[in-house]
Amino acid sequence: MIDTHCHLDVAEFDADRAAVLARARAAGVAAIVVPAIHAEGWNGLLALCDSAEDLYPALGLHPVYLDRHSASDLDGLERAIAGHRPLAVGEIGLDHYLPELDRARQQTLLEAQLSIARDADLPVLLHVRKAHEEMLAALRRARVKGGIAHAFNGSLQQAQQYLDLGFRLGFGGMLTFTRSSRLRRLAAELPVEAIVLETDAPDMTVAAHRGERNSPEYLPDVLQALAEVRGESPDVLAALTTENAGAVLPGLDGIDRSGSGRVSAPPI
Repeated sequence: MIDTHCHLDVAEFDADRAAVLARARAAGVAAIVVPAIHAEGWNGLLALCDSAEDLYPALGLHPVYLDRHSASDLDGLERAIAGHRPLAVGEIGLDHYLPELDRARQQTLLEAQLSIARDADLPVLLHVRKAHEEMLAALRRARVKGGIAHAFNGSLQQAQQYLDLGFRLGFGGMLTFTRSSRLRRLAAELPVEAIVLETDAPDMTVAAHRGERNSPEYLPDVLQALAEVRGESPDVLAALTTENAGAVLPGLDGIDRSGSGRVSAPPI
């Protein structure tokens, strides 16, 4: 399995990060994509990913952290991408769920980062809440390489539009809650080629660990929930979602789908 979205670099993991990684690997997680949220964290994130061959960095400016971003961060992002060649640009996006976030500033930040990703020929990792139509319009204008709409919660029609633009859709802990009926129905109806797995740890934990810190070691719970709603084999879905992740994030092509880890490391 590949965890396509896990904030393993944040402080919540400082006390036991090595143990968390060991348990995730033992659970069958062959690779973890670690997306950034603000420029202050880029160096630590890159150092973490340099320390282990199964950790892959993404660099970006998260829309929820507008008050921590400065105009110079966009120039810094271009330099960091040129110097480190991350797997993707992310986590970037639009959040219209939180009313205190300035929508115009979010839009400007998103479009600038989409332009950077396009020029660098990198995919993007998207955060989208209550803003799918605005995001889809921005993606059509930007013509980026594709990527993942993380924690997808839109409609089947919106899902198809993302797929048409070269994106895959991330499903995580919310899928494990039986009350998430609309999300579970969507996961059952989508073509399997659309789906990738994620945890978004330390947030959005699985049902079995409700109220606790989320962790990449819980990715098998997401896989099991996906197998249940689709009526398909977990082993088959593990292989297919790994293939899907590699298709949209080309730097993951070196993952050994037998589950034994990376065959060859891409440049970082």
